[in-house]
Amino acid sequence: MKHRIKIWFHSGSSSEIREITLHKLLVVFFVMLGMGTAGAVGWMGHDYHRLRNLSLNTESQHQVIISQSGEIKSQRRQIQQFAKTIEDLKSRVDDLDTLEDRVRLIADIKKPGNTGGFIGIGGIPENTLDQDLPLDEKHNSLVREMHRQVNQTALTVKQQFLDFDHLIKELEKKKNLLASTPSIKPVDGWITSGFGYRDSPFTGERVFHSGLDISNKPGTEIMATADGKISYAARKELLGNLVNIDHGYGRVTRYGHLEKILVKPGQRVKRGDIIGLMGNTGQSTGPHLHYEVRINGAPIDPLKYILN
Repeated sequence: MKHRIKIWFHSGSSSEIREITLHKLLVVFFVMLGMGTAGAVGWMGHDYHRLRNLSLNTESQHQVIISQSGEIKSQRRQIQQFAKTIEDLKSRVDDLDTLEDRVRLIADIKKPGNTGGFIGIGGIPENTLDQDLPLDEKHNSLVREMHRQVNQTALTVKQQFLDFDHLIKELEKKKNLLASTPSIKPVDGWITSGFGYRDSPFTGERVFHSGLDISNKPGTEIMATADGKISYAARKELLGNLVNIDHGYGRVTRYGHLEKILVKPGQRVKRGDIIGLMGNTGQSTGPHLHYEVRINGAPIDPLKYILN
């Protein structure tokens, strides 16, 4: 009886109390079994919740990875598109450089030093622009190359701006020079005496004739042959009524024997402006225009400066 335990309980069908005697070790076994079962169930429940939470976190992280992967792919495409834009920009700047060279060739204007262009820069490798490349492949090299070429392009554009500024200034000079260069016949008529040595119609001696004599009826309009400023407009001994135009760059034209002067000293004129009327003033054998072109004070054959 020492190792046995008595248990009394009511029968379900009557109020009779029954007695069961169990061995003590058996009771301990069942108690321990119950406690172990309860612990195992608790542990399994805890582990289930832990695994469930871990699974949810893993799924969430997986979705984050998918989302970030999509963003990285989108950024990669944007970077590659930007790289192509850089190539297009370089092509446009290179076209401008070619255009500048053509203009300089036509206008005979040399470039100041060895500047401009993309010589030695090279292009972005085509195999880095493939959008199907793995995200980690050639990515860093593409970014580095883009950074280098953006810096190089910026320097080239800055230099090209200076080159174009120089070109515009030189073209402005050329334009002013061309506008100030005699290039048309000053009056309609017939050339009755050319430039150079001739027999003087007054003395018969061999003398130097420093211009052209162009004859027409009195009152025929006389034109300025280039842009300039009137430096003299008055009577002058043998040449009668005389107009001198200073065109700058050492160029001067003279118009003698005028019947009437239509301009004043200091007045600016354009090529083709009427400056006077043909006459027979001064030492002259008939109505005509004595026309001279002087470069740095020396008379030059005016025929070289009549293009029409």
